[in-house]
Amino acid sequence: MSTAQPASPRNTWWADLLAGISVAGVLLPESVAYAAIAGVAPMHALLAALIGLCLYPCFGSSRFAVVAPTSSAAAVFASTAAIGGPVMGYALVSLTGALFLVAAALRAGFLGAFISRPVLRGFAWALALTIMLKQVPLLMGVHASGAQFGPLVWSLFIAAPQTHLPSLALGVVALLLWLALYHGVQRWRFLPVSLVVLVLGVMASAGLDLGTRGVALVGDIHWQALSWSPPTMHTDHWLRAMEIAPALLLILFAESWGSVRSLALQNGDKVDANRELLALGAANVASGLVQGLPVGAGFSAAAANHAAGGRSKWAGVAAALALALLLWLARPGIALLPVPVLAAVVIGILSHNLWPRAVLASLHLGGDAWLAGAAALGVLLFGVLFGMLLAVGLSLLLAMRRFAQPIVTELGLLPGTRDYIDRSRHANATPVAGALIMRPEEPLFFANAERIFQVVRQRAEAGAARAVVLSLEVCDDLDSTAVEALGEFVVGLQQQGVALLLARVKDRPREALLRAGLTGTAPPAVSLFWSVDDAVNAIPTTSATPP
Repeated sequence: MSTAQPASPRNTWWADLLAGISVAGVLLPESVAYAAIAGVAPMHALLAALIGLCLYPCFGSSRFAVVAPTSSAAAVFASTAAIGGPVMGYALVSLTGALFLVAAALRAGFLGAFISRPVLRGFAWALALTIMLKQVPLLMGVHASGAQFGPLVWSLFIAAPQTHLPSLALGVVALLLWLALYHGVQRWRFLPVSLVVLVLGVMASAGLDLGTRGVALVGDIHWQALSWSPPTMHTDHWLRAMEIAPALLLILFAESWGSVRSLALQNGDKVDANRELLALGAANVASGLVQGLPVGAGFSAAAANHAAGGRSKWAGVAAALALALLLWLARPGIALLPVPVLAAVVIGILSHNLWPRAVLASLHLGGDAWLAGAAALGVLLFGVLFGMLLAVGLSLLLAMRRFAQPIVTELGLLPGTRDYIDRSRHANATPVAGALIMRPEEPLFFANAERIFQVVRQRAEAGAARAVVLSLEVCDDLDSTAVEALGEFVVGLQQQGVALLLARVKDRPREALLRAGLTGTAPPAVSLFWSVDDAVNAIPTTSATPP
């Protein structure tokens, strides 16, 4: 429930209208900029923004989120389009949207947790640096090729002598103006800095006739009719797009959920991850069908909505109406926009990500923070697309490695209590004579069950234990592999005359053991207890009889 102060319907309506106008002022230049990143006409990004603004209020759970093209999604689109053309990029958008809908139906809102924060930070920093570098040729008025960081730098070095000085001067002035406005007028929180710079660029283009002086212009934006049809392309390109779609889903959802969750916590709101999946799915499917860019709930637009005083989802609808009005009236002006000014705005928007303080902070924390550097290095060395896949793969690999490790702790009795704690961390914890008390530190499942039981069996043999107590307090369920491995473990111990007692067994693992026939009285049945102390008190005084 929100903790915000109640407001009258009239005040809420007025606040949402003003916030929507402010958001439209942010989205217009950002959409044009992200279209340039994606390598398509601005209308493809603007259509995607309109669709995201209209559909998200119908399905989403946040009152501040703004679904529109983002820089990371535009960069992934560009990398995909480099393989099979823009049509493959539009297919990727629809496929990603379809996966979002499937994930929503499966209630898979936990997916965002599979990309660690260090990976996101490293990926975002390297992505921002790569995008900014790709704007430099536009700023210089030269042509430079190269998808990876190194080849692009070398290409820029080769093309430097052909720099178009008027374009460079215009771009540098626009960038300095953007930085001055952004950092100098922080108290005017509603000022759309990017829109101001772009308007001034259009005025300079019209007044100085920059198009005749060799400065590249955006050109006429043709309004695209909404033709709801799936992309047509070769089967190989469909298969390649299907390979990329799951990674783009994780990146988009992690980025969107991060911004949604952050603003919800600030305002005491409740948000639903599964509804966010549904909203992103509907928006991306629709965007792909009309040849729009992939969309997500980027933090910049959502923060602009929050800062402008948006109170409800109607702010997004107001933003859609304001953006449509701007497109109706401002298309001739956008056609006069100098490309170096647009490139300067892109660099300005991403400049706050240039200093890798977030990456350095992650590295300082240690642990899995090395993933931040690995993700950043992957993007810089191998490009945005492979770097994204590498970042997602590293996150999943780390999660699998963590759960698959056979980490088992030996427990001892804390004197004067009935509590059993880790002997390696508490010197005063005493062992129970003739018994080995062990606790797996990760849930038992198909990837680690056999290895964990092997470790416990080796420890029991080394200590000549006559009974083993296994505490399953971290296991909320047991899959078929874990149950079968447990049955084999019981038989192996009984053949050596060692009794096995399971402690702190929760309801679902008990049901799994019951279905497998491991809870009766006939071998290879095992005794179940609600506490470790109960299991220890039930240890037989003599060794189990081998069959």
